[in-house]
Amino acid sequence: MRFPSHGTPRDEVLARMRERKEADARWHEGRTFSLVYPAGPEVDEVLADAAGLYLYENALNPFRFPSLRRMEEDVVAMTADLLHAPEGFGGAMTSGGTESILLAVKVARDRARAERGVTRPRLLAPVSAHPAFAKAAAYLQLEHDQIPLGDDLRADVDAAADLLTDDTALLVGSAPGYPHGMLDPIADLAGLAAERGVAFHVDCCVGGFLLPFVERLGYELPPFDFRVPGVTSMSADVHKYGYALKGASVVLHRRRDWWFEHQVFLYDRWPGGLYGSGAMAGARPAAPIAAAWAVMTFLGEPGYLELTARLLDATRRFREGIDAIPGLHVLGDPVASVLAFGSDTLDVMAVGDVMDDRGWHLDRQHGPDALHLMVSPAHDAVVDTFLADLRDAVAHHGESRGIEARYS
Repeated sequence: MRFPSHGTPRDEVLARMRERKEADARWHEGRTFSLVYPAGPEVDEVLADAAGLYLYENALNPFRFPSLRRMEEDVVAMTADLLHAPEGFGGAMTSGGTESILLAVKVARDRARAERGVTRPRLLAPVSAHPAFAKAAAYLQLEHDQIPLGDDLRADVDAAADLLTDDTALLVGSAPGYPHGMLDPIADLAGLAAERGVAFHVDCCVGGFLLPFVERLGYELPPFDFRVPGVTSMSADVHKYGYALKGASVVLHRRRDWWFEHQVFLYDRWPGGLYGSGAMAGARPAAPIAAAWAVMTFLGEPGYLELTARLLDATRRFREGIDAIPGLHVLGDPVASVLAFGSDTLDVMAVGDVMDDRGWHLDRQHGPDALHLMVSPAHDAVVDTFLADLRDAVAHHGESRGIEARYS
């Protein structure tokens, strides 16, 4: 497409956009299991109204837009409260989990240089850790070491101990991990890091606005946040189970001076005066900040507890239904709403193809091959339809390969 030589009427522009959008995933129908986390029409309206108030503002300059500064401070503080950050913490909002992770890795790298004289820093993360850690290692020039998983699909602590070196700048655990929904042994890993003076990051991008409410509903979880003494930083995405607009995430550091000295960027050696930013981006959209503040304030603890209860009930129904289908099984023992399922006898990718044909969008995984679900509250209305289609997909797959499949 060449740059337009003339303008196009507004109605025609929007009509062309709507036509193109027809090919997009229909997330509002509950047939996608990641990327979008619908919490219902009331939340959608709050998000739209809040974003509409801040479509044009720029979060780069908090002195010109003090309302944005206040809302960002509130979002960071509320997130820190959920995750039991101590007095004197530091942190900021970012565009998403990848930026939060990049910043956590940068702070750990710079701390390792300044405090321990590390010149060839290494990053040690489980095989199941989000690719953002590999990306951070590549961008920030750290060697990337991977911890194998145990039979329970969690980071192997003994292997982590063997891989930890004096050059390790950061050790990582996930709460939970994206591929299988497993909670890594955070306390054990953080203990290893603390013994060697190594920073330890909990990737709570998925769980930051989920696990605290799972606990408050009475479910027992191993410690995963700043209550663990060795945890030095955490990331939590408001645009996942915080139900905010993309992109809104929070990165937190146990100590404010780590954040200010190694994350905040200040520069005055140019004619434009003092330039400062607390995260990677300079100019930042205001709408995600406003929407994050609005949805957290609108829902409060009662709203999040209600959504989490719905979410956990839907996840239970998915798990029980999948495990009841001959040939399929859920991998490991996921702690909340993220899970993967595979098979020892069926080509699960072929099953996924049949589900695609029926309008479902399931992510593919390998090592082992699996199909991935990331359940949202809106999925509680489609569990039965999904399971019926999945049973038929397995039957279709089995018939095509001469495998007998029977259902009770």
